[in-house]
Amino acid sequence: MSGSENGCEGEIEIEQVVAVDTEVVDAIVRLVPQLSRSAPAPTAYELEKIASSDATTLFVARRRTRRIVGSLCLAVFRIPTGVRAWIEDVVVDESARGAGVGAALVQAAIRLAEAQGARTVDLTSRPDREAANRLYVRLGFNARTTNVYRYSME
Repeated sequence: MSGSENGCEGEIEIEQVVAVDTEVVDAIVRLVPQLSRSAPAPTAYELEKIASSDATTLFVARRRTRRIVGSLCLAVFRIPTGVRAWIEDVVVDESARGAGVGAALVQAAIRLAEAQGARTVDLTSRPDREAANRLYVRLGFNARTTNVYRYSME
């Protein structure tokens, strides 16, 4: 599976996924429904595309048991106005919530984004994800006044 260790906070170890194996696939299949009821879990092939892309980094979090208990995807890309960083699909297993897993994942993503030249990191979170929103504010994120638009291909 593994990747380079990107950080450790207490008993939480954060890794960058550089090769996808059955452990990663099984963990993501278990975690995605806890994030979205409508999105299908990605296939092994789709996870490989994420892990091998220069623009995206898939992070996983482990606790003492070495079981994967969370994941996050960071996209870093250059546009005419600079290097942008975007955090997506942060999910922590229900059994591990409140233990610092989400904070460790986000902090690892922030460190990597900064190392890659981003001056800011953006993310969105639904209002009903109250604990996640409190976490982002606690970590220094500020709500922006903007409109988010979506065009659906379906």
